[in-house]
Amino acid sequence: MMRATVLGALVAAVLSVLLAGCNQDIAGQPKPPPQEPTATSVAYFCSMGLLEHGGPKGQAFRVGKSEPVWFSSVRDAVAFSMLPGEPQDVVAIYVNDMAKARNWDRPEAGAWVEAHDAWYAIGSDYNAGMGGKEAVPFSDEKAARSFTAAHGGTVMRFNEIPEKYILESDESDVAAEVSAGEATSPGPAVKQ
Repeated sequence: MMRATVLGALVAAVLSVLLAGCNQDIAGQPKPPPQEPTATSVAYFCSMGLLEHGGPKGQAFRVGKSEPVWFSSVRDAVAFSMLPGEPQDVVAIYVNDMAKARNWDRPEAGAWVEAHDAWYAIGSDYNAGMGGKEAVPFSDEKAARSFTAAHGGTVMRFNEIPEKYILESDESDVAAEVSAGEATSPGPAVKQ
């Protein structure tokens, strides 16, 4: 019995070291550049054609994969990073940069920002491509604040987005929670 306990502890320790090494290996991986969706790009969660939905999109690159995992909304891309059952070998997540996009429904080619570098308008009156709340990304904080001044919500960074906002569907409770616990307050409107 004692031998099994010691062996189990040894296996757990080795796995812990290996997993820590894997996380360091992922952090050291080069980030591939964002790609543009095509008619054959399929959204990860809904398995529908990506171009069938308007609004900002997302893409994630996994270690050793040349093709991204596509998301029909930014909210889905953020959810992918939060859900424990999803792959943990992601080296980069890109989202449409709405500071560069002139067309909400079809953001222009090249309008991408690394998800962790973006500022997000949370709780605005803009919905995701399939309906429901969206986390609207901007590469520029002033553009995000101008957007929230015009469309409501609050500005947050990627790691500040509440899990409840992304994963739960009751918008009234979440909107109240976001408003009550704002990480940053909206600034004055800025002309774009």
